[in-house]
Amino acid sequence: MKKTYKIEVDCANCANLMEDAARKTAGVTSATVNFMTQKMIVEFEEGQEPQEVMKQVLKACRKVEPDCEIDF
Repeated sequence: MKKTYKIEVDCANCANLMEDAARKTAGVTSATVNFMTQKMIVEFEEGQEPQEVMKQVLKACRKVEPDCEIDF
């Protein structure tokens, strides 16, 4: 399952770091963060609950940028 989320990210480098953090999160198959559109596209592993996985993605992204917000 693939979903798109609105994300607040301040710079392109932070977007790349958050993308890497999201990809390493359990339950995530792939993740892409677009700095220009302020969107994150996440593909989830089969059987994963997107809402629960996104809580972990947000935690991982906040390690990169503490004030990061993802609308999910």
